[in-house]
Amino acid sequence: MSQTVLNSTAQSDLRDRGRILLLSCYELGHQPLNLAFPLATLRAEGYDPVARDTSVESLDDDEIMQAGFVAISVPMHTALRLGVQIADRIRARKPDTPICFYGLYAWMNADYLLDGRGDYVIGGEQERALLDLVRAIERGDGGLPDGVSNRDYRAAPAIERIAFATPVRDALPSPDKYARLLLNGQAIPAGYTETTRGCHHTCRHCPVVPIYGGRFFAVPRNVVLDDIRSQVQQGAGHITFGDPDFLNGPTHALRVCRAMHEEFPHVTFDMTTRIEHILENRDNFTEFKELGCVFVLTALESISELVLEKIDKGHTKADVIEALGILDAAGITMRPSLLPFTPWTTLDDYLELLTFFEEYELVSNVDPVHFSIRLLVPPGSALLDQPDSVEWVGELDAAAFTYTWKNPDPRVDDLQREIAAIVEAAESASCEPEETFAQIKAASWAMAGKTPPAIERKRTRPPGQPPRLTESWFC
Repeated sequence: MSQTVLNSTAQSDLRDRGRILLLSCYELGHQPLNLAFPLATLRAEGYDPVARDTSVESLDDDEIMQAGFVAISVPMHTALRLGVQIADRIRARKPDTPICFYGLYAWMNADYLLDGRGDYVIGGEQERALLDLVRAIERGDGGLPDGVSNRDYRAAPAIERIAFATPVRDALPSPDKYARLLLNGQAIPAGYTETTRGCHHTCRHCPVVPIYGGRFFAVPRNVVLDDIRSQVQQGAGHITFGDPDFLNGPTHALRVCRAMHEEFPHVTFDMTTRIEHILENRDNFTEFKELGCVFVLTALESISELVLEKIDKGHTKADVIEALGILDAAGITMRPSLLPFTPWTTLDDYLELLTFFEEYELVSNVDPVHFSIRLLVPPGSALLDQPDSVEWVGELDAAAFTYTWKNPDPRVDDLQREIAAIVEAAESASCEPEETFAQIKAASWAMAGKTPPAIERKRTRPPGQPPRLTESWFC
């Protein structure tokens, strides 16, 4: 317990229904796990929070007025932008209510959040720190719990193994309110869980790295399976394993998938893992397919050697091609995620990326928004520790939660803005990925003042539409 005092030491009873308000604003179109875990921890200690996911349900003014403590989950950039808007609304209606932001993007943006928008910030393994904060506010004794920051004191992230309670799902909107798996003409309600937290890799652009610094923790198998069971009972027919990297612990991952398939043989799943882990675990993907894996989301990011080196991604273009072959042989779809616009990207890099996706018949496998993504550099990013960062980094735009930067070639930044506009318009018009890609390709080669080359197909895409989730955003 820190000697730094709480922002408010007035004693408050938070055990009554609705006195604690837990809010999620966005979790990639999934029922929010970052509400389900804290709900479980708080309920186990006799509290009865109200949980609201404002991405699919309304937050009433009465609920704001009832709350004696509000905790806002901000595990990603979009969630943080929306969370600040919610905090402003709460401040306007009930200024004295303590507000806590928790999650990856909370800790990295603590200075901005604690400047009048929130009272507390928690990063890392958040459940124990959140419970301790609730207890401290109840006691009103002035002590600031470990792992909790306020405007007078910046705590380190709470990085220690905790006892995981089974996530509470009954207080959250049902899976049919969220993303669905599109597979063989069916739209299947999709659940979401994680088997690990953190990551033992240290890619410099990743928001996990400043918090966990290469550490990760396994969620006990029984907790994961109980969570899957709860979601299947609610109607989920597909599970997304959304760990930063599902194969950080490949044995743990396989055991979870085997147990899930044994109990729910009809339930499919997808995973997120890096190219390097596809190569290392090549012998397991046939079994993953038999257990229900339909696609693998992998952070391809770029095929530029320089960009991959700058972000310390750990793979090459040749590795991507090899990993694609492994998944093809297993009958599993690769769904790449991309980071095409960085301070080191050249216009030729971008054109090469587009050509690569055509050559390897991957256009249908990626949500078009990925072709527009521009590097975010939040406070604390490992990229800022690199000696050459002074050559490209600009001022911190605290309200946008990123340091600014410009590409040395103005055409690259102009192209990014144009591609973003194309994607936004295409999303609004419900265009197919291939149609959007054609517009992106035309704009890109026009920006370069070149004629697109003839495409030599180097892979035959499996027939039919690749499986995907209906939610296309990812950060």
